[in-house]
This record gives sequence, C-alpha cells and structure tokens, in this order.
Amino acid sequence: MGGSGSRLPRDVLSEYQELTFLTKQEILLAHKRFSELLPKEQRDNVLQARVPKSKMLTLPELRANPFQHRICQVFSTSEDGDGSMSFEDFLDMLSVFCDSATADVKSHYAFRIFDFDDDGTLDRKDLEQLVNCLTGVGEETRLSEAEMEQLIQNILEESDIDKDGTINLSEFQHVISRSPDFASSFKIVL
Repeated sequence: MGGSGSRLPRDVLSEYQELTFLTKQEILLAHKRFSELLPKEQRDNVLQARVPKSKMLTLPELRANPFQHRICQVFSTSEDGDGSMSFEDFLDMLSVFCDSATADVKSHYAFRIFDFDDDGTLDRKDLEQLVNCLTGVGEETRLSEAEMEQLIQNILEESDIDKDGTINLSEFQHVISRSPDFASSFKIVL
C-alpha cells in the first residue's frame, strides 16, 4: 500500500500548518483525499503531482457548488490555465474554505471567484454571471431581463460606494462585513 513517499514528511506537515488555517489532522486528510484523485503510479509523488480540473470536480464538495469551475481557476497555479491543482493549491483552497479562516480571507477569495473576467472589479457582466450561477440556467429559474437589471441595479445601489458602476474589493468586503452569515456559509468541509 504505497511506500513512505505517500506520507507527508514531518517538517513539510509543520510548514503547511503554519501557512494554512488547517489542523494537522485536516492536512493529513487532505493529503489522503488528494492522493486518491491521482492514478496509482503517481501516489508516491503527491507533492509533485497535479490533478486535472475534471478530476477535482468529482469531489462531492465541488460537484454541488455552482462556482466549481471558478474555484478551480482561482486556486490553480497551473501556468497553462487549465485549472489543474497541485497539492499545495488544494490545501490553499481547503484552508480558505475552512471554519478557522478569517472573514477577510474568505471575502478576498469570494471576490476573486465572483470576478469572472479577473479584472479586479465586479461589473454588471460579473454580477449577471454570479446571479445566473446562483439561480441556475434553466428556463424556469432564469430571471427575465427586467428582473436581472433590477437586481443588478439594487446590488450596485447597495454596494457601489464610489458610484463608478462597479464593486471593488473594499466595497465588497464592506458589504460582506454586514452579513454575519457569510463566513459560516463560505466553506467546504472535508
């Protein structure tokens, strides 16, 4: 059942504990879960392996998430933008979504996930994609153009403090700070 290479060295485990919001047990469980996504021949080299996005999306925690593709894109360090994840990418993702991550960290990553065009602001197009992810894309759940426009207008009126037609990170964090349930709902449990 796998050689000693399939275990995390103690110094690496300690470093991961220092760099994440995860406990030792959570890191070990994450290592086990990540290893299981790899082909058997790569399991002894977990720290150098990458799991394709398609395989990451088989995790129940991501499979049910309407932002699954954006989550993979935001946390992936893949140079070719394919959304594949290294073990450290996977740990970063789990760390942000764990209960002990701070509200600032959670809101920062939520903003990045909702910023579909990666331009540093949430504009009307980002907000429309965000609403569509939350409501679904079926005919029975999709908002009419008028409903969508009204909702986006309401969001901007509530959130766009500088009235530039977009929501920047500090405006987003200001809105989130008034939502006590945000931090507890922004999580993935192993």
